[in-house]
Amino acid sequence: MAIHPKIGAHTKSHTEKHRHDRTAWLRAAVLGANDGIVSTASLLIGVAASNASRNSVLVTGVAALSAGALAMAAGEYVSVSSQSDLERADIARETGELLDDPEHEEAELAAIYRNRGLSKELARQVAAEMHAHDALGAHVRDELGFADGSHARPVQAALVSAAGFTSGGLVPVLVAVFASSGLRIITTAVAALLLLALSGAMAGRAGGSSSRRAAVRVLVGGGLAMAVTAIIGALVGAAV
Repeated sequence: MAIHPKIGAHTKSHTEKHRHDRTAWLRAAVLGANDGIVSTASLLIGVAASNASRNSVLVTGVAALSAGALAMAAGEYVSVSSQSDLERADIARETGELLDDPEHEEAELAAIYRNRGLSKELARQVAAEMHAHDALGAHVRDELGFADGSHARPVQAALVSAAGFTSGGLVPVLVAVFASSGLRIITTAVAALLLLALSGAMAGRAGGSSSRRAAVRVLVGGGLAMAVTAIIGALVGAAV
């Protein structure tokens, strides 16, 4: 089939920009930042609602940042390491199957292509050429669904998550410490909500989705968490 020269020239010069390679680190960064903002601000508001002193608020903020960042890093590392172990196990199993019965694996790949809409003959031909070029890569991509750039990276996830938590929670801590006691709760809440809106919008933009929808999503959850914590802190402060 002849390709129109204009179409061919356009194809050579055009480079599409996709965002699937951002999925892993973007998820860890957003989760870490949002958790840092919400949990730290909620904890500070709860402590402030109990009429705690400025020193108590400072100690609470530092402890929240330290413990939260380490907990996020450890949690992400363990979680993504488990995912990475599963990926390696699946790839090892697929490697063994290719060595033991390559004909069956090629037929399996052809069946996958037929299910995606190719004719039986074309699917068989594509599977044969893919096996001749890179059999394992074809099965990892088309059978297991492991796309390039989306493999689990435990260390990256841990570092990004911890950095996100720290950067997200630092501003509420500074606001709560330096605000006057009468305005501590409201200023901390406002600062946290603004940060949540900003982080949600940035995450939506980086992921190619609606910035407004992403901002509203995190605002609702974060606002609810801070409100509930403030009520609990006030009740505990009144009881002691």
